[in-house]
Amino acid sequence: MNQILVTKKLYITPELKRKKKIYKFDFFLSILLICILASVYAYASYDRNKSEAVSQEILAEITPEDNTVVDDDVLVVYLDEGIEEEQITEAINQNQTITASNGKTYSPIATINIPAIGVNYPILSETSDELLKIAPCKFWGPEPNEVGNFCIVGHNYRSSKFFSKVPNLEKGETIDITDLSGRKFTYIIYDKYTVEPSNVACTSQLTNGKTEITLITCTNDNKERVIVKATKI
Repeated sequence: MNQILVTKKLYITPELKRKKKIYKFDFFLSILLICILASVYAYASYDRNKSEAVSQEILAEITPEDNTVVDDDVLVVYLDEGIEEEQITEAINQNQTITASNGKTYSPIATINIPAIGVNYPILSETSDELLKIAPCKFWGPEPNEVGNFCIVGHNYRSSKFFSKVPNLEKGETIDITDLSGRKFTYIIYDKYTVEPSNVACTSQLTNGKTEITLITCTNDNKERVIVKATKI
């Protein structure tokens, strides 16, 4: 039996050609955008990993055995026989400056450890966009472990770094702050809430003579601020 094959002729009209070009352009544009976004994400991850390394480098330089500095030029006068040893240590404790492997100098004033979320970082003495990329920073308040409300701000990268897991903290969990004199105070969380970025009421120093800390970071959508309040045990 003979078979007859019939083929249909496809006519490519100018309109079809135009659509084909548009589809091709959209396809290559999509690929380009994906590559750009992947590169930006990769660079951001690389940059954060570098910052994490610098932060841990600073942390290693302020371990307890090295952080009490006695200056022979400091004169301590004993006016009261009942003066506490802790007060004497405070008098001779000096601020530190540490030059990291990136060639920049940083001034840590304490370390923060939060066992529940695996946070262990230095706290830098002041806040700026550049310093926040390196470690949590002092935002407001007294010196670490002193009476008042010591406020600490840190980035939420929605990862395991810096204050990313602070929003997961719960009441009753603890935070350890070790200052440069070697004093380690443990604080217990008694409140957690979110506020608008413009609301800075959490930095109030009205603590009724208590020693407290406040952690500040962003929510995951970056629209609000997570506030964690803790008081010294």
